[in-house]
Amino acid sequence: MEATIVLPLLLISLFSTILVAQATDILAANQTLKDGDTIVSQGGSFEVGFFSPGGSRNRYLGIWYKKISLQTVVWVANRDSPLYDLSGTLKVSGNGSLCLFNGQNYLIWSSSSSPSSQKTSVRNPIVQILDTSNLVVRNSGDDQDYIWQSLDYPGDMFLPGMKYGINFVTGINRFLTSWRSLDDPSTGNYTNKMDPNGVPQFFLKRNSVDYFRTGPWNGLRFTGMPHLKPNPIYRYEFVFTEEEAYYTYKLENPSVITRMQLNPNGALQRYTWVESLQSWNFYLSAMMDSCDLYTLCGSYGSCNINDSPACRCLKGFVAKSPEAWVAGDWSEGCVRRVKLDCGKGEDDFLKIPKLKLPDTRTSWYDKNMDLSECKKVCLRNCTCSAYSPFDIRDGGKGCILWFGDLIDIREYNENGQDLYVRLASSEIDKYNIHYMKGKIRMLLIIVLSTALFLICLCIGLTVFNMKKKKLATKETVQRESLRVSSRKQEEEDLELPFLDLDTISEATSGFSDGNKLGQGGFGPVFKVTNHSILSNSQILLKKTKHVSGGFDVE
Repeated sequence: MEATIVLPLLLISLFSTILVAQATDILAANQTLKDGDTIVSQGGSFEVGFFSPGGSRNRYLGIWYKKISLQTVVWVANRDSPLYDLSGTLKVSGNGSLCLFNGQNYLIWSSSSSPSSQKTSVRNPIVQILDTSNLVVRNSGDDQDYIWQSLDYPGDMFLPGMKYGINFVTGINRFLTSWRSLDDPSTGNYTNKMDPNGVPQFFLKRNSVDYFRTGPWNGLRFTGMPHLKPNPIYRYEFVFTEEEAYYTYKLENPSVITRMQLNPNGALQRYTWVESLQSWNFYLSAMMDSCDLYTLCGSYGSCNINDSPACRCLKGFVAKSPEAWVAGDWSEGCVRRVKLDCGKGEDDFLKIPKLKLPDTRTSWYDKNMDLSECKKVCLRNCTCSAYSPFDIRDGGKGCILWFGDLIDIREYNENGQDLYVRLASSEIDKYNIHYMKGKIRMLLIIVLSTALFLICLCIGLTVFNMKKKKLATKETVQRESLRVSSRKQEEEDLELPFLDLDTISEATSGFSDGNKLGQGGFGPVFKVTNHSILSNSQILLKKTKHVSGGFDVE
């Protein structure tokens, strides 16, 4: 009887083991995933199993890329509760919870400790790994509603398709937490999390202390990340509704493998896999330089990495502690040079362009209010210190109002945003006069520069024309001189005597040997004396061997 019962149980266990060994993408309620077994997503993108990070011997249940040679883990279940041997097993309970046990059948980790984002009744639950890296628990036959999903509880990775932010309905805040080290996936020192207070923005914290702030979304990018631009790799989006606020991105080319990771040292960086190199290539970083350090310049201070020192007070403000400021300690920030006089209605706003907007945790917003109305609302409230458009697209729309001190501001060369800072009217007048003087000075510089350019151009053209004319005159004189010389030569050639044969014969005594001077290659040479022809001059005749019998006179 016992053998009859044991045999079917062994067959069921063997069948379950074979199913898992075949690396399907599903783990059924009657199956167990043991250390050494894996399940693989349907498209072969991701794999679930047990692993040991780096040089560690501890074992963890995790998800990693399947198609690349370098094992890169994107999610860890029991990151703070490691297994110390190979005895770990994963099961799904009847109530839809993922349960991880050690060799002593002690519960190491369970998904039931995490609140579910979906309120779905449980009927025959199964576990499935998707090609999005999402490990889900769902009812068999229902692939739309999830009882639980790993993407609601990311680790240190932000992958394509993930919703990185808050669901206001369920209360789930999806955020990143760094590993403690490359060998230890336990909760590290850094988190990157959305703060929904005021206008939502992300904060990178080190041991719960603000370290870096993205700034609010302005319709195109986060105001603290001007380098976030459209690119051929991925398309990003920020969704902000009454139900949820999250940042996400989708691949332009599905074959590209890219990830955003919060490293153990706090660097939030994007990488792209390069198949030819079989390695990850660094793409960009959220933080660019020291000006990204949270509130480096204190209240009403602004940081510009191109200045030295980098911190300075906003217009209308002076250092609260001049001695500390000169010494490079900017933490106390700046204070108003002239106090506001809200009761008399003599305040106004100074536009400061190309900024990372201040911390919005104490702000108020309206997505539809126009900018002129935004200014009026701020003026009516004595605690309102600045305003700016909510969305900069299409000329700007919506309204953000700041109350209290303005902190964590920096200046950019491009892709910054306009901020209208409240100042006493006397300060505004001063800067308006300064601005007008600057414009007049610039106008004078432009006019004088243009006049100087035209004068130089005229002088240059005059000198050029004079040189050109002089060169033309010189060429004319040379041509005339050459023409006269040629004519003179022709006249000299015409003055040479031409003698007939009889005259020459008479002058040389019939070409007698007594008058013969010598013999050349062209014939004999004779001496001639003929006063009647040559006016007492003596000439030499060379009797050339021409066929015509002619003579050359020399």
